[in-house]
Amino acid sequence: MDIRDLYKIFLTSRIISTDSRRITPGCMFFALKGDNFNGNAFASEALEKGALVSIVDEGPDTLRPGIIRVDHVLKTLQQLARHHRLQTGLPVLAITGSNGKTTTKELCKAVLSERFRVFATEGNLNNHIGVPLTLLAMEDSTEIGIVEMGANHPGEISLLCDIALPDYGLITNIGKAHLEGFGGIDGVTKAKGELFTHLMEHEKTLFVNAGNAYVRQLVPEQYPGAVWYNDIKNLEIRRTEGNPFLKLWLNAGSSIAEISTRLLGGYNAENVVAAYCVGQHFDIPGEKIRHAIEHYQPSNNRSQLMDTGRNKIFMDAYNANPSSMVAAIGEFIKSSATHKLLILGEMRELGNVTDQEHENLLAFLSAQGITNVFCIGKSFEKSSGKAGFRYAGTVEQVMEWLKEAPITGHYIFLKGSRSNKLEKLIPLL
Repeated sequence: MDIRDLYKIFLTSRIISTDSRRITPGCMFFALKGDNFNGNAFASEALEKGALVSIVDEGPDTLRPGIIRVDHVLKTLQQLARHHRLQTGLPVLAITGSNGKTTTKELCKAVLSERFRVFATEGNLNNHIGVPLTLLAMEDSTEIGIVEMGANHPGEISLLCDIALPDYGLITNIGKAHLEGFGGIDGVTKAKGELFTHLMEHEKTLFVNAGNAYVRQLVPEQYPGAVWYNDIKNLEIRRTEGNPFLKLWLNAGSSIAEISTRLLGGYNAENVVAAYCVGQHFDIPGEKIRHAIEHYQPSNNRSQLMDTGRNKIFMDAYNANPSSMVAAIGEFIKSSATHKLLILGEMRELGNVTDQEHENLLAFLSAQGITNVFCIGKSFEKSSGKAGFRYAGTVEQVMEWLKEAPITGHYIFLKGSRSNKLEKLIPLL
């Protein structure tokens, strides 16, 4: 079926489903395939549950009404999303980076929403499936779209750009993340830089983090579409006794902007400055930018401060890599709290430097004089013994420890890759 004909069906539906267990009446079901599932097997079931059509690329030669055969379901979904993006014609801001993508996306959404109707990536739907779903969820009333782009292999950001066709791009920073797929920091730089490459080829606008050397090297200083931000000379971070949240003063052109956030950690300053820069570019008054940033409340286990009544928890357990770990721990240990405990989940996708990076992290902790540490995951098994820290293979093992010996009166740091599921510990803390 021609993509234009499929788009006509989409306009009567406007609802996309890729999960046969979550069919909404009138939706279009795209029968995607994965390592452990094949949506083609549920095409008829989706129709019985109320789907308008099922898009398949496998199945019997004789198709029942409502089933549409295409060459490749995933590519068709991506083509449909690209076509929709072209029809809407709305400006799209793409955000990628090693750390802070989602926080920066949410801050930019909050700021731009002071003036525009904004639709942004929900959760972390930032891959080759999530980006098309984000674009297709943008309604006619949307005035600006924000698309988060993640990647763990070269070429992924380039593919996502070809689908989303962004007008603006922002790379939060570049650091040690997904090293297994990229082969090192140079590979990370090149892969994240695919966003800027795409934008410069199409003479679009870049928001450039001047404070990150890897990002800075991607952009020729003479490129006319570059908007530079985060010059450290114009940024001051202050901490107030008893207030763990980030407060900063930044040069906002002719004035100094004072911003009190609900974010933990100085490493979030560059995310705040990025959002401020984007707001200024879109002519949003400084007072409204400040209001939006100050009222943003982090969620989804990112830079959250929790008080359970028994302990206070610095919760930042949505993701982890060597760069983000050191930055977050560095902030945590500055606290004046008397009793501190660090619970660290292993860092994934580091490839052949996995053992070395985990050993480096624990050596960093030891050098700070930190002794009260729980390490979770096989990647910590060798290095935790050397450092003298307590080790558990799984989060469930730590749960048993906490049941036997409850912890109270502590300031607790929780961080690790998402697959560790450290949030399971919160009810016991």
